[in-house]
Amino acid sequence: MRAPAFWQKKSLLSDILVPFGLIFGACTEIRRRIGANYRAACPVICIGNLVAGGAGKTPIALAVAERLQAADRKVHFLSRGYGGRESGPLRVDLDRHTALDVGDEPLLLAARAPTFVSADRSAGAAMAAEGADVVVMDDGFQNGNVQKDISILVVDGVYGFGNGRVMPAGPLRETLPGGLARADLIVVLGGNVSSIEGVSPPTVPILSAQLEPVENAADFRGRRFIAFAGIGRPQKFFDTVGEIGCEVVDSISYPDHHVFQAAELAELRSQAENQNAELLTTEKDFVRIGASRSTGITPLKVRVVWQNAARLDEILAEKAGDG
Repeated sequence: MRAPAFWQKKSLLSDILVPFGLIFGACTEIRRRIGANYRAACPVICIGNLVAGGAGKTPIALAVAERLQAADRKVHFLSRGYGGRESGPLRVDLDRHTALDVGDEPLLLAARAPTFVSADRSAGAAMAAEGADVVVMDDGFQNGNVQKDISILVVDGVYGFGNGRVMPAGPLRETLPGGLARADLIVVLGGNVSSIEGVSPPTVPILSAQLEPVENAADFRGRRFIAFAGIGRPQKFFDTVGEIGCEVVDSISYPDHHVFQAAELAELRSQAENQNAELLTTEKDFVRIGASRSTGITPLKVRVVWQNAARLDEILAEKAGDG
């Protein structure tokens, strides 16, 4: 889905939908409270968010795992596998599974550490915990089936919490006070922390981070690109492409987790040829397209740069250390 524009600020339409948001929020809370609350054999770190769409959970999950691995912790990932046909629990096999099987995020995670997909998060946590020191769960903040040792909320520093209302009146998956109260750490990705200052509990630490290209920006500067993306907030990608000095001749948005058809890819290649440009997309879109269909398409790989990585290490050691 693509977030409607009225989710960004309160409006008459948003006012009309508030009662439905109250029902949605109540149902979310009930489902969370009646969850199995399974305790895994090792600490579980949940990377979640409060809004529908992309806030940057997967890049943060990868970055957190990198910090843990640097501290000699064996990390396994757990994902629901949104968009994939496999319900699991199973371990992702990069030689066998595609995005159609397990979703796009698990393929990115599996390139870094053993990754497990399961619609039943408690069954998935049990499998993922075998042989692991820590399980990093990508998404699942509103799911009560697994006990979390650390709950990290990722907030888009530009979008924030939109109009602050619960779906369908706004972008929130649950009420703002209820969600923030369960957070152990808030990571503001991009933008600045002003979007949540005065809203989050004063006892919850806030860290700032940015997404930066892995490759040298000079390698892209001055090149002509048609940028396309099927992620939660495509504009974040387009902004990054512009910031590294690319000449963006066109930017094309698709719905989040969009499954690209052969005709769509052929049309993109035709547009690029007609405009003497290259095709540039996100890593998530690239793995969803698949290596066999990616001719002429370049993925822009990004990494998380922490403003205070030492503070993150302290929090991880305190709540998910060796004990």
